[in-house]
Amino acid sequence: MSRYALVGAISGELASYGGRVLVHDSQAELEYLIPGGRVVTLPSHIPPEQTLPIAQHPEMAAVRFPLQRGDFR
Repeated sequence: MSRYALVGAISGELASYGGRVLVHDSQAELEYLIPGGRVVTLPSHIPPEQTLPIAQHPEMAAVRFPLQRGDFR
């Protein structure tokens, strides 16, 4: 299963929180959540323990996964 990450527009680095790379298992959902964001396949050398699912980011607490697009208006 592929994992996807966001690349910072200015830094060019993978977006992270608390030192862990933010990831999601659906490229389409990540692109929907972050319009205009650059989504890439997570490099295979980054181990799971160095990642954090975007669903666990504190600012995503109100978002249900898998996304229900009707929740967004």
